[in-house]
Formats: sequence, structure tokens, C-alpha cells
Amino acid sequence: MDTLSGQQLVNKYQQRCNAEEALQNKDIICYYFSAHWCPPCRMFTPILADFYKDLVDQGARMECIFVSSDRSENEMMQYMAESHADWLAIPWGTQLAGTLKSKYGVSGIPCLVVVKKNGTVITKDGRSDVHRLGAGCFQQWEKA
Repeated sequence: MDTLSGQQLVNKYQQRCNAEEALQNKDIICYYFSAHWCPPCRMFTPILADFYKDLVDQGARMECIFVSSDRSENEMMQYMAESHADWLAIPWGTQLAGTLKSKYGVSGIPCLVVVKKNGTVITKDGRSDVHRLGAGCFQQWEKA
């Protein structure tokens, strides 16, 4: 996860953590590109939150990282507090969000990019996988 090397992440309680430490035991990373002002995002976020909670409760070695397109840090944190699971986020206003959007070719939201721990992209359309297969898509991601 070279892109996250030396970076900080934040949770919905506004606590920061070291990205490498937070992800050290995770095999699958899901980058969730989203924003509160986006109606399709607000529809998908609770689905993704349930998906995440179910898998993590079953011991899945995965993490979601929210990459916000919100207009302010306050909007981002409010969205996280209202709708998100206990996943992590790129701190608002950092260059890292733009770097990740460019790296993965994200041109619209919501978008769920799923990668292996080593950075290999599994899918750039994880949203469709979650809708179509539910928790079953995680096994496919692990095998990819």
C-alpha cells in the first residue's frame, strides 16, 4: 500500500491513526469514493455499511477507506457519523484523496475500488459486486 505509506487516516469519531498500522492485518482494502450531497451515494452507503459490518463480524480481514468528495470537513464528518460503519477515511482536505482518485481513474461517485493488500486492483466496480452478490463477493475478491 505504497500510496498510504506514512499517511494518517481518521475514523468517524475524528480520531487519527497511522494507515500502515491500521491496515497491517487486512488482506482486502475497499476505497469508497462518495459524498453526502450525492443521492446515489446516500442510497449505497447503508448497504455498504451493512455489508462491511457483517463481514468484519465474521472475521473478514478487510477494511473500507472512505475517500470524500464532500464540500467541507464538517459535511464529511456529519455524513460519516450519520451513515457510515466504523471504517476509516482519508482526512478531509489532503492531497491523498486526489491522488487516489487519479490512481484508480475515479470519474464519478459512488465508486468502490477493491484492492489487495499489495495494491493489486481486484475491481473498480465493487459497488456492482456488493449489489449483485452481497457478502458472497468477498470470497471472490479473496480468490482474485
